[in-house]
Formats: sequence, structure tokens, C-alpha cells
Amino acid sequence: MATRRESVNGKAETEESRYDYQQEDADQVLHRARTAGAVSISAELFEKLYLSPKNEVSGQLRRTFGNPTPIGLIGFLMCLSPLSCSLMGFRGASNTGAVQIPDYWFFGGVLMILCGILEWVLGNTFPSVVFLTFGAFWLTFAGTLTPSFAAFSYFAAEGQPVTTGLVSQEFNAGFGLFLVFMGVVCFIFLVCSLRTNICFSVIFFTLVMNFIMLTTAYWLLAEDYLGNAAKAGRFIKAGGAFAFVTCMSGWWIFFAILLESVDFPFSLPLGDLSTVIKGKRDRAHRRKSSV
Repeated sequence: MATRRESVNGKAETEESRYDYQQEDADQVLHRARTAGAVSISAELFEKLYLSPKNEVSGQLRRTFGNPTPIGLIGFLMCLSPLSCSLMGFRGASNTGAVQIPDYWFFGGVLMILCGILEWVLGNTFPSVVFLTFGAFWLTFAGTLTPSFAAFSYFAAEGQPVTTGLVSQEFNAGFGLFLVFMGVVCFIFLVCSLRTNICFSVIFFTLVMNFIMLTTAYWLLAEDYLGNAAKAGRFIKAGGAFAFVTCMSGWWIFFAILLESVDFPFSLPLGDLSTVIKGKRDRAHRRKSSV
């Protein structure tokens, strides 16, 4: 009987050691997945962390540096979230967004430009372009509202306060053109984001709608500032509503990425599209395999 117990104990020890080995191996795989630097990371997890379809780059930079994506996201959200509420007139806030000028400079400009550069270093082209574009947008918006840049004071009548430039036809028509082409950029981003996830696509769709609403408002003001003020105000409020939806989707993504970064017990779904809409190389590989 003793021999049998030893045999049983020996078997138990073997199973336990095998379990420990498997657990250690799983932990190593998880660690590599968190760093996003090894080939073991899934396409879905890579897309969730970097908001870009998985791509292979040379070197080990993704294992050396942290993930910059949430830095750019928080910069974007801390600008657009209060601005969207201001556009909708929450608590009597001005719909010009001028109160948040320092936010645009530091959260929007500094953090998003920094994130865009780091994404470029890591080889993540799409998020790099997105973050650098919006970093430049927030800096431009801040500069437009900063009196020392003379973006609106240039159009003020001689002898009148510089703020009268804000009601001029030239300023409102010109600023509307800027918003039009930001809408064009966001539409291109929307098409590209269909290879990432649903939440990221929602961001760009609602941004396109936001820029359409705001462009319409500024062009109405350019036609007749006083006569169209009420109608333009409704379009501005609608633009703020679309921007608010943008922010809700952005906060969800931000929360999901941070949960993954600390290996939280549960994760938030983003609606992965990278495996739904196959890339050109994937399609070519499948055709070759089927031949």
C-alpha cells in the first residue's frame, strides 16, 4: 500500500508540476501580449491597444516603450468633452469655446503631438496621422481664439474693439472653410477606421457630422450674423450633441485600453473590425492558399 501511495503521490506531483509549467507559460504569453512586442499578440488585442490593424515592424520598440495611445486619447477627450458641453450651452456656458483655450494648447496640442510622434516611432502610421492631425487642429483652434494671433482682430473695423472681428463675414466664412476640410479629413479617417473597431469608427462618423453642423452654422453667420443667429445657434447645439457622442465613444476606448494595460480581470469590447473587413494582404494570402 505504501508503494501505491508513493506512486499516487508521484503522479500528483507530476500533474502539479505540469500545471505550474503551463501556468508559467501562460503568464509569459500574457506578458508578451501586454508589451505588444511579440508575435503572440492577437490581432484583436493589438487593434484594441493601438487603434490600428496589426502590422509587423522591425526592432523591439514596442517591447521597449509603453503604449502612447491613451496619452493622445486623454488629450483629445479633455478638450472635446468640455467643448461639446459648451456648444450645447450646458449650465449657461458660452458656445464659442473660448474658456477652454488653455486646454486646447496643453491637453490638445502638447499631449496629442507627443502621442503622434511616439506612434510614428513605433511604426503605427494610422494612429500617428490621426493624433498629429488633431494635435495640430487643437493648436490651430487655440491660436484662432487667442487675441495675440490676430486671427479675428484682423477683420475688426478701424477704431472698433478687436472682438468685432468675430462677427465679420470674412472671419466666419473663412473659419467655415477650415471646418469643411477638417470634415473631409475625418471622412478619410472614417473609411480607414473600418479596419479597426466600431467605437473608433463611431468617433469619426460623429466628428464628420459635427463639422457639417458647425460649418453650416458659421456660413449662416457669414451671410447675416444677426438675422441668422438663432438658426446658427441650433446648428451649433446639434454639432455639440454629435461631439458629445464622439466623447462617449472615446472615453469607452480610453477605459478599455487602461483596463488592458493593468491586466484587469475583465475587459471592455470595442467591436473589433480587423477580422471582419480583411486587408488586401490577407485576401491575397487566402487566394494563394486556395490555389
